Amino acid sequence: MSTPQLEKTYDPKAVEARWSQVWDQQGYFHASPTHPGQPYCIVIPPPNITGSLHVGHALNHSIQDILIRWRRMQGRNVLWLPGTDHAGIATQNVVEKQLMAEGASRESIGRERFIERVWQWKTTYGNTIVSQQKQLGESCDWDRLRFTMDEGLSKAVLEVFVRLHEDGLIYRGERLINWCPRCLTALSDIEVEHEDVKGKLYTIRYPLAKDPTQYLLVATTRPETMLGDTAVAVHPEDERYRHLIDEEVRLPLTTRTIPIVKDAILVDREFGTGAVKITPAHDFNDEKAGERHHLRRISLFNEHAQLSPLGLQEAQVDDAIRGELALTSVQDARGIVVKELDSRGLLAATDPHKMPIGKCYRCKTVVEPFLSPQWFVKIQPLAEPAIEVVETGQVRIIPEGWKNNYLGWMRDIKDWCISRQIWWGHQIPAWYCKGCNADILLSTKPDGTWVIPLEAKPIVAKTPPTHCPNCGGQEFIHDPDVLDTWFSSALWPFSTLGWPEQTPELKKYYPTSTLVTGLDILFFWVARMIMMGLKFMGDVPFRDVYIHALVRDVEGQKMSKSKGNVIDPLHVMEQFGTDALRFTLASMASPGRDIKLAEERIEGYRNFANKIWNAARFAHIYLAGIKESMPPTDRSFPGLWIRSRLNDTIQVVTMELEAYRFDRATNALYHFFWHEYCDWYLELIKPVLQDTMHPQGSATRRMLQETLEVFLRLLHPFMPFISEEIWQTLPHTGETIVTQPYPVTQTDWHDPSSEETFHLFEQCIGLMRTARVLLNYPPGKEVRFFVTHEDPAAIVRLGTLEQELVHLGRGQISLTHVSQRPMSNVLGLIRDGVTVGVSVEGDVDLNKALDRLVKQIAETDRESQRLDGKLKSADFVSKAPPEVITDHQDRLRALSRDRAMLTSSEQQLRAMLGA
Repeated sequence: MSTPQLEKTYDPKAVEARWSQVWDQQGYFHASPTHPGQPYCIVIPPPNITGSLHVGHALNHSIQDILIRWRRMQGRNVLWLPGTDHAGIATQNVVEKQLMAEGASRESIGRERFIERVWQWKTTYGNTIVSQQKQLGESCDWDRLRFTMDEGLSKAVLEVFVRLHEDGLIYRGERLINWCPRCLTALSDIEVEHEDVKGKLYTIRYPLAKDPTQYLLVATTRPETMLGDTAVAVHPEDERYRHLIDEEVRLPLTTRTIPIVKDAILVDREFGTGAVKITPAHDFNDEKAGERHHLRRISLFNEHAQLSPLGLQEAQVDDAIRGELALTSVQDARGIVVKELDSRGLLAATDPHKMPIGKCYRCKTVVEPFLSPQWFVKIQPLAEPAIEVVETGQVRIIPEGWKNNYLGWMRDIKDWCISRQIWWGHQIPAWYCKGCNADILLSTKPDGTWVIPLEAKPIVAKTPPTHCPNCGGQEFIHDPDVLDTWFSSALWPFSTLGWPEQTPELKKYYPTSTLVTGLDILFFWVARMIMMGLKFMGDVPFRDVYIHALVRDVEGQKMSKSKGNVIDPLHVMEQFGTDALRFTLASMASPGRDIKLAEERIEGYRNFANKIWNAARFAHIYLAGIKESMPPTDRSFPGLWIRSRLNDTIQVVTMELEAYRFDRATNALYHFFWHEYCDWYLELIKPVLQDTMHPQGSATRRMLQETLEVFLRLLHPFMPFISEEIWQTLPHTGETIVTQPYPVTQTDWHDPSSEETFHLFEQCIGLMRTARVLLNYPPGKEVRFFVTHEDPAAIVRLGTLEQELVHLGRGQISLTHVSQRPMSNVLGLIRDGVTVGVSVEGDVDLNKALDRLVKQIAETDRESQRLDGKLKSADFVSKAPPEVITDHQDRLRALSRDRAMLTSSEQQLRAMLGA
């Protein structure tokens, strides 16, 4: 598996393909319940089998893989359980389009053959996203891949449905649901996409029943549903209408009168006229109002969103227009109603109005609130314990700010509609005896689906009944509906581990450890998993819920194909490497803030990968003959300092991983390797490495090897491919970095003295480099520097680093106490007690040097003003994360110190010029 040397340039594509194959073949990600380590388990949010990897998946899965690889290296018994979701409506639509292309349809081939076609499609295409997940480097136990409709999970679904029904928590009832008139099925709230459109607000005159010459003005965006009104509501404190409460109005275009009721919940006095129509069968808010006032529900539309003759009859619509309205679409009906109102003098006004509409997430058809017999879960008894476990911290929601969102939604939760009028999915385990229900069972629809009226009595069982317990009959109709996809997903944390069987996996890994998910499914999936876990396992399904941000484009807009702003993770993985994408996403995973992603950011971390590769190639030149068993003996300043800094980085990265602060962890890794390891450590040890006779050479090479190897293990969860490839070329034990121990801090590595010394050294080199720039000395020119300090001990400490100062400062060095500082013809730069003087030679143009200095002061002032302005902005301070504010404050203080140094230098230059 090991390679003798590293190629000249890093080739992510070749490296990723090689190690993906090795990891998979060797079974390094396989979990065993008999492993002695403390269990750590994540169940992956199952992506749809119709999907392909998008950038949201890449973020979600990268975070999970970081956690999993980290915990595995810590010696935990790790299981990352993968799987896919059958995605009922989405998958059915895909297969229906295939049939259309063949000149067939779902209805023409029948239910049984259609289900067979979907399974065929799933076998051929359903694992596309799984292969893409492997490309991302996901270290799942792929031998345990689950599917929401495989045999074991289907058994769990039946068990849960039957038990909930036996407990009185599943019932069949008639309520308003989201209905897609194209897909002809109920939809969950998350399957409805909302968008604002330009509409109209119609103000209609409702004649008072006791005096038809007087009117109550009612504003609405949906005049076609007015025919189903059963009341008009006004606010109880609205003086305009208080005298009309409990009176009646004549409902326009019908022969009915309806009451005027008071309702402070429904009515917004500032909107429209302050009088609101109540149509309980066609609006969710109106449905609640109807329940409060015990109003009847008149359903106007059929399943195709057409005005039904039966609905028009029940609404007592005028005979004059009833025939014209029958079987018209929503839009056509609106035009007819508005025209008729206008002709009768009942249309008071029409105004432009922006309003939200809901569309089916699959076919984009406008969704209608529809009164329909459906299966529901009685949710309140399940919600109460799910609220308690979050309130008491048994389940932590991270960031904690989302906890209140969860609790608020759960306290106002409504019963869950779990039935869908499609064919692909878990068919509801309910049957109807033909004998007992002979008088009420309706004929089948054109596609052969039975219409089951609400009064039909179901037999709920895990297996089909052989005879009716009531009449002994043997002919049954299977309920045609299937379960909401989220029903099977709600069981995911325990059904995937073998429940209802008491498997070793279930005993070992439940409750799982962490769930990583997006905010958009906190209520639709996370809350339901908590409810079902508590109900059927008696324990929470996971301890931590980490909610990551949404990935948007660089302007903060939602990515969409129509906008042309989609970043395809497969494309950027091909272009910049998978590790670069993973590290980018982790670096931007700041809590509570959406990720504004640009390819330039990913390219920047591709450069980081190249930096690591080139540093490793440099190290390889000098590591020949190093054996892993050789103990480190390097007691030099560079060695002690870099090991101390590595020790601190280990502590920070581990602490931030524990806190789910992936952004801070990546920042610590990046800063250490680029700015400390490469910029300073490698530069400091070059003279030792290049001197084959140097007495410190062997110890320096050993420290170089040790720090690089430890860093690669520290980096591995974030950038698994490049870390494995380089690690394999270093002296090591074990087959793979995957199973190596994650670095831990070492007491004897912490060296405050070397870090204090480095701070002095860094200040000196920084001032030397600034002096070179100010005086326009070329990099190769040897310059004479005078280094002084207020503290004599500091001069002694710097004296031990004179060779290093000469090497990086590229000049002659004189170290003196402050009182001995030479003043003649020397420009002094002062910062934090250190003064670096540089001799000003005759060929230096002092006027140009002064110009450069003045410009640098102006740039410093501009940046200081910018940062100060942001810190004085109440809006910025209230919204920015604490660490950003701290960073701005630190930078402002540093700029202040720089300003003082530059001002002192300006004064000296002016004195030299006699200005």
